[in-house]
Amino acid sequence: MTAPSPYAPLVRRVPVRQAQVELRGSHTRYRVYGADDAAHRIVFLHGLRGDHHGLEPIVAHLEGAHHCGVQVIVPDLPGFGETTPLPHDRHDVAGYTAWTRDLLAAVASPTTGTVLAGHSFGSVVATSAASGQELRGLVLVNPIATSALAGPRVAMTRLAVLYHRAAATLPERAGTALLRNRLITRAASVAMATTDDRALRRWIHAEHDRYFNTFADRRVLLEAFGASVGHDVGEFAEKVTAPTLLVAAEHDDIAPLESQHALLGRFPDARMVVVPDTGHLAHYEAPGGVARAISGFLDR
Repeated sequence: MTAPSPYAPLVRRVPVRQAQVELRGSHTRYRVYGADDAAHRIVFLHGLRGDHHGLEPIVAHLEGAHHCGVQVIVPDLPGFGETTPLPHDRHDVAGYTAWTRDLLAAVASPTTGTVLAGHSFGSVVATSAASGQELRGLVLVNPIATSALAGPRVAMTRLAVLYHRAAATLPERAGTALLRNRLITRAASVAMATTDDRALRRWIHAEHDRYFNTFADRRVLLEAFGASVGHDVGEFAEKVTAPTLLVAAEHDDIAPLESQHALLGRFPDARMVVVPDTGHLAHYEAPGGVARAISGFLDR
């Protein structure tokens, strides 16, 4: 039996339409949540191995949290979900940055301006894309404050690196099968979940089972994984001129609070909100808290 989503009733209330655009040779699919005449427009990038589904709980809570109305555009990153890979660029920070800037040019609001947001690895891409650009704002949820190769979970990161290297050395079919191994998916899901709510944990694991392995092929995932463990938000923070919000999580052991406080000082204009009693899966475990933090930022 499929674990029911605790956020399904809220998600169903938000008007949504599918759209597509050709960007850098990638057939880019995205969802538009909310009305076109909303007072605020956000482009929200998901994390590694995710797609638009993972951000829907935040979007649904954000719609209810902000009285002036918010439109949120959530693309599937190239090579993940329903978006095709980049044919001429690598699926790394530089490649995704160029794609994100093209996406912003295609969907930006000419009247209200656009806020760019990103979760986890999406926070790295969003910050890189925002560097030196004119944006209304930048929102980073569970931002990667320290490279995983130098972070607090370095031992687990090294194991993950070895796992991906093994997948790279195998023949294509066997390597892809290893990367899509459901036991590995479940182990990663268990390691990241912090909630004590058993029903919520079951749903989180079910979400990862459904969407964690929707990457297009081995090349895409290996390139994106290498970028995710080798970079952090701080590399690009000093060149971000837009007002910035860091949405940190109290129990995030991938991006712990002390590193978030250090990251905060690297932005020219930034503030931070800490969501209590949650970890790196704040988009699943505490989407209401994340939405309230973003709503307050929009009203600044």
